[in-house]
Amino acid sequence: MKLWSKNSNTDTLINEFTVGSDRIIDVHLARYDVQGSIAHATMLAKCGMIRENESLHLKAELKNILALINNESFTIPEQFEDIHSYIEFLLTEKLGETGKKIHTARSRNDQSLLDIKLYLRHEMKQVKSKTLMLAETLLNLADHYRNDLVPGYTHYQLAMPSSFGLWFSAYAESLCEDLELIDTSINIADKNPLGSAAGYGSSFPIDRTVTTKELGFSAMNINSVYAQMTRGKTEKTCAMAIASVAATLNKLASDIVLFMNQEFNYVSFPQSITTGSSIMPHKKNPDVWELIRAKSNKLQAVPNELALLLTNLPSGYHRDFQLTKEIIINAVITIQQMLDVAEYCISKIQVRKNILSDAKYNSLFTVDSVNELVRKGIPFRDAYMHVSKQVADRTYARPTEIPYTHLGSIGNPGIYEIKKLISPEDDSFK
Repeated sequence: MKLWSKNSNTDTLINEFTVGSDRIIDVHLARYDVQGSIAHATMLAKCGMIRENESLHLKAELKNILALINNESFTIPEQFEDIHSYIEFLLTEKLGETGKKIHTARSRNDQSLLDIKLYLRHEMKQVKSKTLMLAETLLNLADHYRNDLVPGYTHYQLAMPSSFGLWFSAYAESLCEDLELIDTSINIADKNPLGSAAGYGSSFPIDRTVTTKELGFSAMNINSVYAQMTRGKTEKTCAMAIASVAATLNKLASDIVLFMNQEFNYVSFPQSITTGSSIMPHKKNPDVWELIRAKSNKLQAVPNELALLLTNLPSGYHRDFQLTKEIIINAVITIQQMLDVAEYCISKIQVRKNILSDAKYNSLFTVDSVNELVRKGIPFRDAYMHVSKQVADRTYARPTEIPYTHLGSIGNPGIYEIKKLISPEDDSFK
């Protein structure tokens, strides 16, 4: 069944190509299509385009359909092009002529727009919740290991002393900035496009404020042409937020893979969340973190994929938009899985103690030795040359104390201040 069909048939080859994977992808949008139809039926009755009892019948049956959708085994039968046509069929099958009235004053275009907005508004809130959970876990680890030192690197070379408190909280703060983008994406998704019809409004006397209120939107996309233009733009904005979280996970995973190497041996994980080798009995592979690293790279490509798909399209609807659904829905599913796995695994991390007691890390403290000479009145460049000569002569001795006191340093990593970025009312870590 096709909402656009007339009195002629489409070639099977053309039909299969144009429908694509909509039947599979639209399962994720099904509940939102029903919610939109319930709000639309309410609006139609309030504006006098259908009778009140017809609206009640439509909404009652739509709630029955929603119960069907909430069953995990729900699928869209092969004879239907998408979720919109299937729901309209179910309504018509049950309510006859009344069921056919649900499409009054709307287009499949703004149904798709609405479904995607509702889906992304809900799912990006889930991404936000999972990102917050990971950030809080990282901060708890930062607090627990705040005094455990670890080498810091530049150019993959030993640089200066760092700490696990500083390392864990760095990723927590990174996620805090990712959350700002997530909030922006939610705000953009939280605007009602319904009523834009095919992109130019409707000659019916609809009231878009009704559906805006019924669906709990904070605002609406006012201009009907622009409402249609948000197709793809909303997806790309959410993809950018997802890509930002993915970039943070990528760097975290890269660090962990490196730190788990036996020659570093800074961190480890229980056997239950690592994998082995088919021929090397000693192996304890960080497959989870390698997959997080790889998947995060794929997610960072999604905004570009959407941008290229949307490039050079004039205003108005184009079938190109059909392809945005699968791209963004897969990205949403993937980032949520990654956040769940990352939070679960990082909570079980095992940190090696007294790493810097090994003499091979003595050079990490040369900057501190230079700074100590400067505090005694020696010009910085002279102090630098003095310590440099000691290193070359192999006479350098590391200092016994390293006074780091400023905010954001190993002596004061700012765990409490970062926690405040997540939960302003939380006084833990103070």
